[in-house]
Amino acid sequence: MASRDTSMESMEGIVRLLRASAALQEGHFALSSGLHSGHYLQCALFLMYPENAALAGSLLARKLSHLEPSLVVSPALGGIIIGHEVAKHLGVPFLFCERERGEMKLRRFPAPGPARYVIIEDVVTSGRSVLEVKKVMDSMEETRFLAAGCIADRSDGLFIEEKGLTSLVRFDFQNYNREECPLCREGIPLSEPGSRRLSSWDGGKV
Repeated sequence: MASRDTSMESMEGIVRLLRASAALQEGHFALSSGLHSGHYLQCALFLMYPENAALAGSLLARKLSHLEPSLVVSPALGGIIIGHEVAKHLGVPFLFCERERGEMKLRRFPAPGPARYVIIEDVVTSGRSVLEVKKVMDSMEETRFLAAGCIADRSDGLFIEEKGLTSLVRFDFQNYNREECPLCREGIPLSEPGSRRLSSWDGGKV
């Protein structure tokens, strides 16, 4: 039997895949958190390849399996593909929350009942989306938050309350408040690739 190629399962391997798919970008970006940065992770470009999504999902599931979650929850839009992959590899159901008029809600699913859940996102910067999903889930009866996980952590050491943030890669890119952004002062054109400004999502139609 041929041995499994594990070269892409390391942090360096995931970074290579992010670069190869053009998911790791340079320029001047307004992040979903409201911060500005010279780097942006467009994980949709990484996840457009099913083999990348399957690999990342299996690796995150492996890191979180010891917690024995019974449910995976993600924020739309970015967390949907990777969250579904993690749930598949854990063998548990998957739900996603989405914004309705700016407020995160569990719109398309019934309350899950008793559940030990993990929150999965593609990229975490401020952690706001993760905490919004946690607030929704914790408002329901008999739910228990276990941990959060993501493909890429660029939060500069963010922790979700007492639980650590599990990631496949971590980037320490410099982020700036809009008022202090040197890229703005240099007049570099600003891109806004994030989805938080979308007020609703319905099968991809806004």
